Amino acid sequence: MTRKTLIIGNWKMNLTMHEASLYLHKLMEQLPVRRDVEVVVAPTMLTLQSLSLQIKRRIVKLAAQNCYWRDHGPYTGEVPASHLHGMVDYVIIGHSERRHIFMESDKDIRFKVQAALRNRLQPILCIGETAHERTLGETREVLQDQIVNGLANITAEEIDHVVIAYEPVWAIGSGEYAQPSDLAKVLKVIRQQITHLFGKEAAEAVRVVYGGSVSVDNASDYLAVAGLDGLLIGGASLDAYQFTEIVKKAHKE
Repeated sequence: MTRKTLIIGNWKMNLTMHEASLYLHKLMEQLPVRRDVEVVVAPTMLTLQSLSLQIKRRIVKLAAQNCYWRDHGPYTGEVPASHLHGMVDYVIIGHSERRHIFMESDKDIRFKVQAALRNRLQPILCIGETAHERTLGETREVLQDQIVNGLANITAEEIDHVVIAYEPVWAIGSGEYAQPSDLAKVLKVIRQQITHLFGKEAAEAVRVVYGGSVSVDNASDYLAVAGLDGLLIGGASLDAYQFTEIVKKAHKE
């Protein structure tokens, strides 16, 4: 089964409305349209509506960086997945910064995945171990637990619309990064767990991407790893030229 390569740029808490609009204009001018590569950017929540009117979805799609799991109600300051439908195609859920800075629980993340699917958005479920967990040799157990908890009550049909993003916490913004050989082992763990939960066909169909200090220099090495379907890029995605170069590397001649 052929899975389209997915390149996601997570802008985090960067780029004002004006800066985001200029960036998107530049990106759409530079990006070639590739049938085998899907490009997604995740701006701040405040810019999504404006950018959704500017964006050309044949070239690039939008993702939200977060959502709330209730569709409506007295939850001051939250943005529900139901309000994102029609503006974005994807929503990032369970990013390590949400887990470890904002203390989101497995229950929060599970409900958010369900809310995204309920509102016809594709969740990008982030999983990954901390430096301490890695040192203790607990990577496999941590990833298995995060997958089981994050995908609870999801059907085999729904898993086709989920993206799994492996982003080791110890590699994010640290300058450290997973070696391609180590990444291959992690991909095996992820697909084995998906097989256990949803069956072999689902495990072969689900897209798994890597995030953690990805740059123009190391992107090709990751994209060459068998079974990896793309990249979740942080800092390098804030530079339209660098991001475009990474997208070009993802195209298979």
